[in-house]
Amino acid sequence: MKANSSSIVAVTPPAMARVQLNTVVLASARHLIAPVGVRKAVLPRVRHTDLVIKDAALDYMRDHHLAGPLVCKLAAHQQRRFADSKGWTAHLDQLALTGLDVTSDPVRVATEGALWGAVSIHGFLCDVVVVSNDAGQFNIGTHALCWIHAERLVHKLEPVTDTQRCAQQHVRGLIWRFYADLKAYRLDPAQHRRRELRARFDRIFRRSTGFATLDRLLKRLHASKAELLRVLDHPEIPLHTNGSENDIRCQVTKRAVSAGTRSDTGRDCRDAFLGLTKTCRKLGIAFWDYLGARIGIHDAPAVAPLADLIRCRGQPA
Repeated sequence: MKANSSSIVAVTPPAMARVQLNTVVLASARHLIAPVGVRKAVLPRVRHTDLVIKDAALDYMRDHHLAGPLVCKLAAHQQRRFADSKGWTAHLDQLALTGLDVTSDPVRVATEGALWGAVSIHGFLCDVVVVSNDAGQFNIGTHALCWIHAERLVHKLEPVTDTQRCAQQHVRGLIWRFYADLKAYRLDPAQHRRRELRARFDRIFRRSTGFATLDRLLKRLHASKAELLRVLDHPEIPLHTNGSENDIRCQVTKRAVSAGTRSDTGRDCRDAFLGLTKTCRKLGIAFWDYLGARIGIHDAPAVAPLADLIRCRGQPA
């Protein structure tokens, strides 16, 4: 697939606001972009309600700091697959995972892990890269980091002396030039350029500037090298999360005006319809045409299922 082919974000941001046991999303996107301010990771599934304990689920639980004895309980139990959330909740009650006043919440982490197990076993997100701002809840599957947020950490440092200020500006210049070359690489990926960019990344982020806070930050960013350079192996993904942040902006504006919804049902309706509206816009479909086709309005134009349209967009040119 070429770097600028018709990739589309399958999960529109408002629908990514929390883990849901029956999340319905549009499949076959090449990447997912996680917006800033979202608190829980979405684990997308299509027409499936099951939860599964398998290696991927157990790895997720360990990575998200579920206590070892609790992971062992789940791994040792004979039942590994649950038809729906009711059966899963009963299973957690049986294993005494509910009601524990600890951090991280074992029910939440175990449920997210079981959802991730279901996502894996059904073959969703196999080739998808999740691009985020480094919020831990989005560190699932193949993960990439937003370069805009990475550079912003350097920009937000507060130098005290002229020497520190010069060091900060010099590093920012190096990062932005490197970013421009990554953009060029996306348009024309080549094996030799990949090696050159990896070596150049090391030179930028392993340097010592004499500005202690900046040096610590560069060391921290270098530790995320694989995620910041994920684009070298997946040139189809974006380098930032600006697209998803723009998508969620209208919901944030509405929340600032009306202080949110009054019920969970209202929140779910808002998220579902806003997600559908954004997806239709990305596909070039009038939302009213889509809505008319779904509710059977007379003479409304026929609109194919959005998931099918996304699959077509995601195919190599």
